[in-house]
Amino acid sequence: MIKTMTMLIDNKYFKEYRNKIGFNNQNDVKNYFSAKDLTPSIDMEYIINLNTRLESITEIINSAINSRIQVENIAQFNSLNITQTFEKLRLNGILSQLNNQGRRPEQVYFSWMRGFVLSNLFLKSLGIIFNTEIDNIQLIGDDDLNNIETFKRTPKADLQVNTPQNGELRIEMQTGFKGINDIKQHKVLEAKKVKLDYGISTIAIHFDLYNGQTAFVKLDEIEEGSLNWITRQQMEGQTVFNIDQNYFVWKILEEPPLFENLSSQM
Repeated sequence: MIKTMTMLIDNKYFKEYRNKIGFNNQNDVKNYFSAKDLTPSIDMEYIINLNTRLESITEIINSAINSRIQVENIAQFNSLNITQTFEKLRLNGILSQLNNQGRRPEQVYFSWMRGFVLSNLFLKSLGIIFNTEIDNIQLIGDDDLNNIETFKRTPKADLQVNTPQNGELRIEMQTGFKGINDIKQHKVLEAKKVKLDYGISTIAIHFDLYNGQTAFVKLDEIEEGSLNWITRQQMEGQTVFNIDQNYFVWKILEEPPLFENLSSQM
């Protein structure tokens, strides 16, 4: 016959047990057992190799794209956008705190930097596309290189441009490198909110650098019932808008199109 226990197993006991093994906070126990409280040291040799690869990527892309949008001094561009950006992240202690679904900080760094650097490489093309001066293109994204608390990817678009023909537009610049071209659902929801609140449209310009093509998508006009909405298992089951081939209208080996000629087709 099983002897009746004199002590109830309840929350009070759970707390007593955790105190006994040295923890006052439940999250601290979870982090301890999963080793999430251990921060891996940054492999600086790996980072140097990643930065060298970023420089190589910008050089080969810049040499291939149409001459009207090439960066004239690619070494200077790399120094400003790769070397100086890396140093700022390192000095502000952000590198070691980068993590995403358990990936190494170096890999998260490379993924973010690759998009950041390549988007900047194509800034010159925006002046041509929207028939405006580069000074009319404003950076409005939320990434802050000085503070890990504000260094984050939010639904807010990266840029805002004041165009002669279309007025103010928000621009979401994306780069793809595997031939899989998606837009995250929260980007679309944010664009619809901005359109409703401020009357400003958001255009996603997606550079598929695997295939050398660029798509233009009006985010605030994407319908909820579109067949392009899919669940992408490679992205932790996120809901994304898959960019159909019909949205790709610019071959980056050729001159960029004028947005005023594209808007009626979008």
